[in-house]
Amino acid sequence: MSLSDPDARSMATTLRMPRVVGYNVQTAVEAENHLIVAHEVTMQGYDRDALSMMAVAARDAMAPDQIEAIADKGYYKSEEILACEQAGTEVVVPKPQTSNAGARGQFDKADFAYDAETDVYVCPAGEHLIYRFTGRQDGKAIRTYWSSECEGFVIKDKCTNSKERRIRRWEHKNVLERVQQRLDKDPTQLAVRSMTVEHAYGTIKSWMGATHFKMRKLKNVATEMALHVLAYNMTRVMKIIGIPTLIAAMRA
Repeated sequence: MSLSDPDARSMATTLRMPRVVGYNVQTAVEAENHLIVAHEVTMQGYDRDALSMMAVAARDAMAPDQIEAIADKGYYKSEEILACEQAGTEVVVPKPQTSNAGARGQFDKADFAYDAETDVYVCPAGEHLIYRFTGRQDGKAIRTYWSSECEGFVIKDKCTNSKERRIRRWEHKNVLERVQQRLDKDPTQLAVRSMTVEHAYGTIKSWMGATHFKMRKLKNVATEMALHVLAYNMTRVMKIIGIPTLIAAMRA
């Protein structure tokens, strides 16, 4: 709770830093000239619900038929990735490692290969995990697969402690697989993200000094951030095309 700003919220931070009460600024920066094409000040303490919002805003601002949105793993959420795909925007987002199977000395889900033609998973032992049923989890349709041949395998203890190893697959898992394929094809794309959005944030934060907003309440903070973005973009454009060209373009 903030005693000075009723709109400020607790922001999710790393284990090395304490939680900060404030605002979350979402920013989309184009890679060629490092211009901020879209931004939004939010009260959400995390990023995972902002991917489609910012990707669509960036696409609308830049007005191309197709853009590729690159984000860090904090933006990974299956529903948001699907929303981007349905809006015609390709995304590249690394998936966070949440499974502790490797730490237990067992096979990870990634060790099971999916065969789309036969709709089966192939385990490290070569057995087929076939489709059994579809259930609902957090509002999503989840397909479940397993093999009846797990008992007796010498490597079963490296797979599961249960009767059989079950693999669950979201009905739109193919969308997430395409995202991973794009990342595997060119892992350097994540470095592009760091060199674009971090450039803009670093510049603006250096201008702000102590990196605190001077205004209170969401509407006023949003206005303050908009002025920072305007100043940043104006400075970038002056560096790129020069002041006389910029003035001529503004008069046209």
